[in-house]
Amino acid sequence: MLTVHHLNNSRSQRILWLLEELELDYNIVNYQRDATTNLAPPELEAVHPLGKSPVLTDGEHTVIESAAIIDYILRQHGGGKLRPAENTVQYEQYLQWLHYAEGSAMLPLMLKMYTGRLPDGGADLQPRINDELNRHLGYMDRSLADAKWFVGNTFSGADVQLSFVVELVPLLHSLETFPNLAAFRNRIHARPAYQRALDKGGQYDFGPS
Repeated sequence: MLTVHHLNNSRSQRILWLLEELELDYNIVNYQRDATTNLAPPELEAVHPLGKSPVLTDGEHTVIESAAIIDYILRQHGGGKLRPAENTVQYEQYLQWLHYAEGSAMLPLMLKMYTGRLPDGGADLQPRINDELNRHLGYMDRSLADAKWFVGNTFSGADVQLSFVVELVPLLHSLETFPNLAAFRNRIHARPAYQRALDKGGQYDFGPS
């Protein structure tokens, strides 16, 4: 049985969403952030030494990192759904987007969040961070100029992975000048499987307002 070790207000919400899209049976083990530090509880370290979420367990297998978890679920349990056929151009695009989300797009967002906690708000770094944010968000926005989804205009695991990026942006930057990304955000929030995942996952401040 698949088990998602799920932390409130975290990237693990998109794993619940993926499982709902696939209509798979799974268990949820819930963890709550510390009310003072906002950090994950130490109990997660018993599941994996890094103590981060999401973590997926499947029998003897323990998988970390959202992209790896999405890839594992789709390969092992997806029945060919939500991923292009291998050895196709679309599959290579899918892999790139799957890893781009955390490998590139999230970095300026995390810098924005952490520098914002400095006494001066990281003022000297903000122009560079904003330039990088606009570069990445512009790239993503242009990729949706004539499409609803990122790979072959077909909903896939890459869209699930990229969802956390566009959900975090309004809290730290803005989507006002990126209308295609704003529309993408609205589309994913309207999906019935997304709504079911919200019902099961509990507190998630990055979803529909």
